[in-house]
Amino acid sequence: MKVTTARYLTSAGANGRYPEPDFPEIAFAGRSNVGKSSLVNTLVNRKNLARTSATPGKTQLLNFFLINDKVVFVDLPGYGYARVPVDVRRSWGPMVERFLRERETLRLVVLILDVRREPSEQDRSLLEWLRAYGRFHVIALSKVDKLSYSGKKRRIAEIRDSLGLGPDEEVLPFSARTGEGKDALWGVIRKAVERGGDRAFFHPGTA
Repeated sequence: MKVTTARYLTSAGANGRYPEPDFPEIAFAGRSNVGKSSLVNTLVNRKNLARTSATPGKTQLLNFFLINDKVVFVDLPGYGYARVPVDVRRSWGPMVERFLRERETLRLVVLILDVRREPSEQDRSLLEWLRAYGRFHVIALSKVDKLSYSGKKRRIAEIRDSLGLGPDEEVLPFSARTGEGKDALWGVIRKAVERGGDRAFFHPGTA
């Protein structure tokens, strides 16, 4: 995918003041410091479109970016970082759940997991939300460049088994450092945009 333009639109918090629903949207979610912003920047060939930080939990808003004047990327706030104030951690669930439930222009959610780590309870909860709300989703396993080929294959199989993924729930290895998985993820995004507004109907434990 050739990205010619990528620009920041706006940020939204619990008030739900999202941009006008003029374009299909792709949301990116994951734990703090999982490599979410790096993945987004790699997809659009920019260094700092989505801000990366050495301080996990810094992003507390939904950030919207317009790509090629055709599709909007939504960088969801990271979750699971203990040093984030308690009231902010508590607001994450309702804020993101409302977006997942109500946003009609949302076409796909990319759930990003660190390939080296076991999925957390928050990861599992988010996956259950996506299934419950019938949201198309794909799991991107970040930082695969840190594993050997055989180690990567083993971890993909272990994570699929741990999450009880169905055959229609895709898992893509991704590396912001090497670019592995970039074209494959763009392929999933294009299909989601072309598919239109129909939702999938995943339910917990099934596909």
